[in-house]
Amino acid sequence: MPLGIVSSHMIDELNQHLGQDRVLEDHVLAPYTTFKIGGPADAFFEAKTANELASAIKIARRLEVPFFVLGLGANILVGDKGFRGLVIRNAAAGISISESGILTVESGAIVWPDVIRFTTQSGYSGLEHYAGIPSTIGGALWQNLHFLSPAPERERTMFIDEVFLDAVILSPENARKEVSHDYFDFGYDESILHYSGDIVLIARFQLAKDDPARLEQVITENLAWRAERHPPLDLEPSAGSIFKKIDGIGAGRLIDEAGLKGERIGDIEITRRHANIMINRGAGRAADVMAMIEKVQRVVKERTGYLLEPEIAFVGDF
Repeated sequence: MPLGIVSSHMIDELNQHLGQDRVLEDHVLAPYTTFKIGGPADAFFEAKTANELASAIKIARRLEVPFFVLGLGANILVGDKGFRGLVIRNAAAGISISESGILTVESGAIVWPDVIRFTTQSGYSGLEHYAGIPSTIGGALWQNLHFLSPAPERERTMFIDEVFLDAVILSPENARKEVSHDYFDFGYDESILHYSGDIVLIARFQLAKDDPARLEQVITENLAWRAERHPPLDLEPSAGSIFKKIDGIGAGRLIDEAGLKGERIGDIEITRRHANIMINRGAGRAADVMAMIEKVQRVVKERTGYLLEPEIAFVGDF
């Protein structure tokens, strides 16, 4: 009996290659996103190593099954009807660091707290600035993870590509390749991964030896700064910033000027902490988020003349 577009025969073949009973049918995605929103995937597989991630992608491509690689689930909105195809959750989190400070880490490792705690407690600096930002390593490279550090001696936007060395990727042709920093063509919220079809399997970073106590102070400062401006994900689930900046003007400022802080549709609310962030008050649906996006775009356009463009990715069936 077909399940969405993935047949029972395909499920059996996926299990045959990926491990018996490792592929789950009709599996709800909401718990795997920071917004806690999303319907079921026809098929769901959790890759625990970079090799498993590559194998899952290869078999999906061979079977011509639509697939989506899901990391921490931030910066995305999954449709209420879920995803027609295979969702591969990237939980590959192998990690090591050399005495010279070269960090080797699989792409499903969670930047905060896992990777940052590992590096700073080992006495290596370079990633502590991103404490509190929800992302996997793969997601960090996808968007060139960045943060405006608040401390006076570091008051500038810091980008993860500043410490990135190279990576092992799986190409759209299923070739496993080692690629350099330059290959990624990093920009602001941008990398080649947005359009190349490559999947990062393993990444390397060059970190520097430093005092763990000083690194902990940086983490504490940055977490405090974020806590004042961003809702806590464990209590107020969100996808992060919803809209892109326009001509150097923050979308949050435009939404605030339009008087939309606190606006609510269903269980989706524009938080008063940050006008560019919508939170899920409990039973929020993707349909409510879409309605709020349309309302914000309309009101901001009417009151400020600017048309906001969504920053988040829309995944699945709406």
